Amino acid sequence: MFAYILKRILLMIPTLFGIMLLNFAIVQVAPGGPVEQLMMQLENGGKVNSTARFSGGGGEVAAPSSDYRGRRGLDPEIVEQIKKTYGFDKPAPERFYDMVVKYAQFDFGTSFFQDKTVVQLVKDKMPVSISLGVWSTLLVYIISIPLGIRKAMVDGSKFDVVSSFILVVCNAIPAFLIAIVLITLFAGGNYWDIFPLRGIVSDDWQEMSTFALIKDYFWHMALPIFAMTIGGFAVLTMLTKNSFLDEISKQYVLTARAKGLSEREVLYRHVFRNAMLIVISSFPAVLVGMLFAGALLIEVIFSLDGLGLLSYEAVISRDYPVFFGTLYVFTLIGLVMGLVRDLTYRMIDPRIDFETRG
Repeated sequence: MFAYILKRILLMIPTLFGIMLLNFAIVQVAPGGPVEQLMMQLENGGKVNSTARFSGGGGEVAAPSSDYRGRRGLDPEIVEQIKKTYGFDKPAPERFYDMVVKYAQFDFGTSFFQDKTVVQLVKDKMPVSISLGVWSTLLVYIISIPLGIRKAMVDGSKFDVVSSFILVVCNAIPAFLIAIVLITLFAGGNYWDIFPLRGIVSDDWQEMSTFALIKDYFWHMALPIFAMTIGGFAVLTMLTKNSFLDEISKQYVLTARAKGLSEREVLYRHVFRNAMLIVISSFPAVLVGMLFAGALLIEVIFSLDGLGLLSYEAVISRDYPVFFGTLYVFTLIGLVMGLVRDLTYRMIDPRIDFETRG
């Protein structure tokens, strides 16, 4: 197993490299980089962001996509100075090489438009994303697995039909719409002002006791987590049900029943390990999706400043150090979660041997 783990870790290196190279190439042809934005501000007499500066790290990732000197009426020396400020005076291969070397040392540079390093920005936003992602994923699995098993055991019953209808409805409603309804009902909208609308803790959290802080934290996170969870467990529940139904119909289950084992013993001693493999295989995708992609609109609606919102704003503003830094972090977490999934496979079913797979 150690050899397999080592192989998977080594395979992460070319995977990361390929993803960064692909996105680097796409950025080269994307219009409207930070250089062009700054030059537009200068040409229009606008105020230039005083915190914008060369990152010295992951910022050197995109060259201007057009001939600025021909398009703008600025002095060529100013154009070259702006390019040098952002690190775009170097050839693209050299910029990519510098980025790879620094990223290998987890040096992501400094944001173009915020006077903070990318690492500091990620650290500041991480608690929000972790809070949303981890709690939502745990709730989804806590609800989906028992419900899916129950539906499989009473397949075709009234409970199965009614619960399937409810799951379809929950799955059809977008999370952001659920969030808006929750705000309207419970966060000072048109009805009750029960839950807060901003942040993950109150402003005076430093003065609270440990118990009061934990209570305040869950008080703030209740609505966002519920909004993300309500539509997230439908697919996993049906996946669990179908997986158990498939296993229950196999010959070894019939043999176990013929030996006189109770349904509970058959379910948890024989069926559970095999049926749970496919459910566990979806865990990395669910967690990463909850952490980043799925939380974007929730973060915006509930005014939660997390990684999803940070990445979105970086793309819009062409803040390349932040964009590439968060992309690197997201990809690395996804690869690590894939390895965790395989190790969990082995824990559930020791018969699985990844080292001897053809």
